[in-house]
Amino acid sequence: IEAKACKIINVKPGRVGGHGESIRLQGIDAPESAPRGLAVICHPHPQHGGTMDNKVVVTLARAFVQCGWRAARFNFRGIGGSAGAWDEGRGEIDDALAVAQALRQGGEPLALAGFSFGAFVASHAAAALQAEPLVLIGPATQNFTVATVPQGTLVVHGEADEVVPLAATLDW
Repeated sequence: IEAKACKIINVKPGRVGGHGESIRLQGIDAPESAPRGLAVICHPHPQHGGTMDNKVVVTLARAFVQCGWRAARFNFRGIGGSAGAWDEGRGEIDDALAVAQALRQGGEPLALAGFSFGAFVASHAAAALQAEPLVLIGPATQNFTVATVPQGTLVVHGEADEVVPLAATLDW
C-alpha cells in the first residue's frame, strides 16, 4: 500500500438525523487527492466504552485514507454528544445508515468497516446499502447475529481474542 498525505476536513458542528435520532458529526479524514469513495467506520460496543476514538477505529480510518478514501467516524446514539440511547443494535444500524446516506456524494463508492460490535453494525448496514468493500475486525459473532457478507469481505480475527473466540467467527 502506498502511503498518501491526508488532511482533516472539519464538518461544521451539525447533526445527521436517523429515525428520530440525531448523530453528531465531528469531522472526516480525507486524502489530499480526489477520494475514491466514502468509508464509514463503526466503533465497538457503546455500553462497554466503545467510541469513534477507539484505537482500532482510528487505525481503520487512517488505513482507508492512505488508500485514497474519505473516512467517516461517528459516535452511535447516546455517545459523545449523539442523541438517543442504546437500542440493542437496531438503532445503531440506523445510525450507520444515516451517516452513510448523509455523507455519500452522488453515487460514489461506499465502504463500511467496523470493530467488534461495530463489525456487526457494519455487516447489516452493508447489506442494506450494498456497500463494498466491507472490512470486519474481530466481529462479535458470538454475541450478535452478524449478517451474511459478500465474497471479498476482509475479516480479521485474533487467534487469542478474549471476548469472542476465533472458533465462533470460523463457525459463523
